[in-house]
Parts: sequence; structure tokens; C-alpha cells
Amino acid sequence: MATGHLTPSEYIGHHLSFNQKVIGDTGFWVLHMDTLITSALLGIVVFGLLWWVVRGATSGVPTKRQAFVELLVEFVDNQVKSIFHGNRHAFIAPLALTVFVWVLVMNAMDFLPIDIMAIVYGWLGLHEWRSVPTSDINATFALALAVWLLMIFFSIKVKGLGGWIHELFCSPFGTNPLVWPANFAFNLIEYISKPLSHSLRLFGNMYAGEIIFLLLGMWAATGLAGTFFGALLGAGWAIFHILIVCLQAFIFMMLTVVYLSMAHESH
Repeated sequence: MATGHLTPSEYIGHHLSFNQKVIGDTGFWVLHMDTLITSALLGIVVFGLLWWVVRGATSGVPTKRQAFVELLVEFVDNQVKSIFHGNRHAFIAPLALTVFVWVLVMNAMDFLPIDIMAIVYGWLGLHEWRSVPTSDINATFALALAVWLLMIFFSIKVKGLGGWIHELFCSPFGTNPLVWPANFAFNLIEYISKPLSHSLRLFGNMYAGEIIFLLLGMWAATGLAGTFFGALLGAGWAIFHILIVCLQAFIFMMLTVVYLSMAHESH
């Protein structure tokens, strides 16, 4: 969509509009089809490629694809090993690899030129479609909530239901019944804050990056000078954004491992 026929607010509003599908008559349930479909397709493609490479792996001289995947797996495994001291290969390390790769490719969708993609989506009849699933708070909170539920599951599995409840009321200030309310309030705040901080950190960084690309795009449409400086700053921001995309995927993975490691330990 041409920026010259839109006000700045209309331009930004257009690119930040979700493709929504309302479920039911009340309008309470609303699905963001762009987030769901894009994230699912990215997951199928990237993990299908990993499966294809691993399926063809040999013990001899590795191909470039196999070497890259081996480096990726070794990198994630080393990060998990430094934090989690149990049997990491049973679940934690594969989960960390899944989280890192999936979040990374979803973040990387931010590198697609937003105006060109809007034209492509328009050809497909999709006039409201956002390419970056992690710039949707629903996606990042769903990921964080899944990790949170796994954290509770492993806490109960490792400590038992009674041990988990005992920890809720008797840590960190002791077992005296007078401090049980304080212990429970302290742990409740901790449990609530984890999925919130986990999701909002990723969402905030990716949403801000999307906004900056939009602002630079509007600047590039203001004239010759705007085109020059917009393109220059856009290239600079894109290079810097590579660090943000990778770093946020890494941080999300590390927090996942930390939370699950804490679930296996007692206060």
C-alpha cells in the first residue's frame, strides 16, 4: 500500500492490524489467523529441514548442512549443561533447541520488507496480515505460559504434590505457621511474574523493532533526502536488528532452561 495516500497513523495502523477471525456471536474469542498460520508454517518448515538433515546424517565427513546442525545442537546443549544438572537429554535440551530455533525464525520474519510483503499479501487477498508472530503478545504469552505449565508439572513430578505445596507455604522464610501467608504471597508473586516477564520481554523488543522499521519507511517516503537517510538508517537498523533477533531468541531459551531447572530444585 502506498504511503503517500495515508496519514502516518493510518499507515502504522494498517501494518499493525491483525487478520482476525471472531469465534461465536459474543466476540469474546478472537483468533489472530496470521500469527497462528505463520508460526505453524515456520515450525513445520524449519523442523522439517532439521529432520531432513538429521535423517541423512553420516558418521563420516559431514556435509555443510550436517555440520551447521551439529554446531547448533552442540551450542544449545552446552548452554543447557551449564544450567541444568540432571538428565538434560531426556527433555530439557530438546525443548531448549525447539524453543531457540522456533523463536529465532519467528523473530527473523521482521527482516522481510514490510511494504513489499503487504503488496504480496494483497495479491493473495490478505489485506491485513502481520508477518512477525512474536510481535503479537498472544503468541509470546502462549509460549511463556506453556513453559510456566511445564515448570509447575516438573515441580510436582520431582517434589510430589505435597512437597510442592509445602514449598509454596514454607519457603523462603521458614516453616513457622505465622510466616505461611508471607511465604505463599512471595511465591505467588514469583509464579505470576515469570510468564509475564518471559513473554513481555520478547514481545516488547520485537514490537519496538517493527515500529522502528515502519517509522523509517514513512521517513523514506517524504522525499529525496528522506529516501536517502531512511534507507541509510534502515540498513543500519536492520544490521543491529540481527543482534536483537538472535539475542531475544537466546534469552527466551535461557529463561526457559532456568525456570525448568528451578523446578527441579528446592529452595
